[in-house]
Amino acid sequence: MTDEYTVSIEVPAVEDYCRLRRISGLTPHSETAAKVGLPNTVVGVVVRRGDHVVGMGRAVGDGLCYQIVDIAVDPDHQGKGLGKAIVFSLMRELRKLAPAEAYVSLIADGDARHLYAQYGFSPTAPASIGMAQWIGMAPRSL
Repeated sequence: MTDEYTVSIEVPAVEDYCRLRRISGLTPHSETAAKVGLPNTVVGVVVRRGDHVVGMGRAVGDGLCYQIVDIAVDPDHQGKGLGKAIVFSLMRELRKLAPAEAYVSLIADGDARHLYAQYGFSPTAPASIGMAQWIGMAPRSL
């Protein structure tokens, strides 16, 4: 990551959150849903280039279990180490606040598993598999 970017520990603004999810290829969320979910962030990371938010990530959890979610980088800024900076910052902050026995999990889409492996994440299969459900949406193949 170059000096033109700054990383801060903060929850992304609703507008930035929705925009980054949409342009990075994550499932879009409405502003209404974002306003409900974002306040539940335990640790948030925002990456800026100047005043423009170009990356984000969050951790949600209850003190014993945490989930890394919403890792998103503007496609115009991908390949510059921003994803690494986001995951590094999230894990650094979780190590400060979480008890030693805390369980941290995530769902790695495609080749993102290689990024997360650099920070100690490993596949749980075949011992366990991730399962998911979208509330209010027709079932789909994951």
